[in-house]
Amino acid sequence: MLINGKTYQTIWLEEKDKGVIKFINQNYLPFRFVEDELHTAEDSVMAISEMKVRGAPLIGVTAAFGIYLAALETIDMANPREHIYSYANRLISTRPTAINLRTAIARQLEAIKTTNNSTDLIRLTLKISLDILSEEKEKCRQIGLHGLPLIEKIALNKHGQPVHILTHCNAGWLACIDYGTATAPIYFAHDKGIPVHVWVDETRPRNQGSRLTAWELRQHGVPHTIIVDNAGGYLMQAGMVDMVIVGTDRTTRSGYVTNKIGTYLKALAASDNKVPFFVALPSSSIDVNIIRPFDDIPIEERDADEVRYVEGLANKQIIKVQIMESDSPVSNYGFDITPPRLITGLITERGICMASEEGLYGLFPEKF
Repeated sequence: MLINGKTYQTIWLEEKDKGVIKFINQNYLPFRFVEDELHTAEDSVMAISEMKVRGAPLIGVTAAFGIYLAALETIDMANPREHIYSYANRLISTRPTAINLRTAIARQLEAIKTTNNSTDLIRLTLKISLDILSEEKEKCRQIGLHGLPLIEKIALNKHGQPVHILTHCNAGWLACIDYGTATAPIYFAHDKGIPVHVWVDETRPRNQGSRLTAWELRQHGVPHTIIVDNAGGYLMQAGMVDMVIVGTDRTTRSGYVTNKIGTYLKALAASDNKVPFFVALPSSSIDVNIIRPFDDIPIEERDADEVRYVEGLANKQIIKVQIMESDSPVSNYGFDITPPRLITGLITERGICMASEEGLYGLFPEKF
């Protein structure tokens, strides 16, 4: 994507120093654009846990690079793989809900299980990291191509009026490598000259919508409006939403979608108002091992201070402001689960299917 006229992706290998991984630090957006760096496996752990990088596909790629950085640290170690395994476990524990992270690490560990030679470990883990990065980028591009006809069909019936699309959290290119999941069809439609307008949920408590989605849409020139999280239902009742597209951190074999808290409420409102509700996802976000979603999916409970404080800009400084008394208890679940009956379809890199085991099997039989 273009940022101030320069092409970026969210994370990349520094070509002049292959011991450095560069990334866009999302904690500073939209107030400052900061290119940050990973030098150690520990840096990768902290980047994910401190939400410098966010979004299931990006978390997976960052974790893969974390394993590569761990491999770089094994020179002269007696048991290199033991060091890598220790960081694999640490990385997995940083964000338990998003399946991409675990999948990326499993792929790395599978690649290195036949060698304990540092040179081989470095070569293999770098190759896998770059492969995952390239694959995730292409999957998002394909999601955009498959989702574009959905917007085109609505546009035909609007006779030049904008197609109003509501999204939740950030499932844009910042959450991926490029294009995004939920935003990929939007970017393709905009670039094709189809008038689109995006309703951007602020997405409390971290405000990924108002801080990240709105920022990247503005960079690309896509018309958008930030709304409070609870406005979506009214907008649908008023006929001001033509479709909803969200992302997902984990989708089960039977089509249950785990995504940022508040997604389920949007799906309920969309169903009640007969607004199409689509979920855009790469196959790396599918978890066929989940049989009982409400029992088996680990729903992350995050720090209460994310709710107690709001972060913003004051006097050109990013500061935190307390917005409630300290003694009130806080619950901060990070995700909810949307059942298949509320989902119009899943937009994947291989096409669109029903949110069901039959639908997913039809596109990804190798996963079952």
